[in-house]
Amino acid sequence: MTRLVVFDLDGTLLDTIEDLGMACNHALRMCGCPERRMEEYSTLVGRGIYNLFRGALPPETATEEMVMEMKRHFIPYYDRHKSDRTKPYPGIIPMLERLSQAGVRMAVASNKYQDGTEKLVREYFGKYSFVKVLGQRDGMPIKPDPAIVSEAMSAAGDVLRENVVYAGDSDVDMQTGRNAGVRTVGVTWGFRTREELEAYSPWAIADTPEQLGRLILG
Repeated sequence: MTRLVVFDLDGTLLDTIEDLGMACNHALRMCGCPERRMEEYSTLVGRGIYNLFRGALPPETATEEMVMEMKRHFIPYYDRHKSDRTKPYPGIIPMLERLSQAGVRMAVASNKYQDGTEKLVREYFGKYSFVKVLGQRDGMPIKPDPAIVSEAMSAAGDVLRENVVYAGDSDVDMQTGRNAGVRTVGVTWGFRTREELEAYSPWAIADTPEQLGRLILG
């Protein structure tokens, strides 16, 4: 029986890739660096913004000073434009409705910076009562460290690991769920390939949100 489901955000609940790519390309331009092709961002995102910047910058310029300069341009631009093209994947809202009505507690665990995570969840899923909405925070480890899943479990109360499902779209997510010792579901509608997910032998793979809902509810 599933009592808590912990969702990744980008590539799992929300299709954010274009807005992330546009914001990162803006930061690259402001730093005098060449832009990346939009299709490159599917493998660049998912590991936190600092790693996004390190991967997007030309290797010879990817110093910590340049990473912080990228952040200075990225954050205000993304905050203004984070909803230009972002949208929930088809079927996500009905799935959340079904889980909510069934009494399954829900949480979000993202490598997106905390403020951006909270704002997007509030904008698109504000009607749902997530027990915790967690993003990247200074001084806290990012996924695939399992601490973020443990924090969501603590917020949910008396929840055993066998009653938790973690769902995400990337290798980072598969490692996170495995490291946390919970049932892990890879979703194929996000930014990465089925082959990448299968390489980590998750508990299950879902091709649609409706299928994910069935897996969660058993």
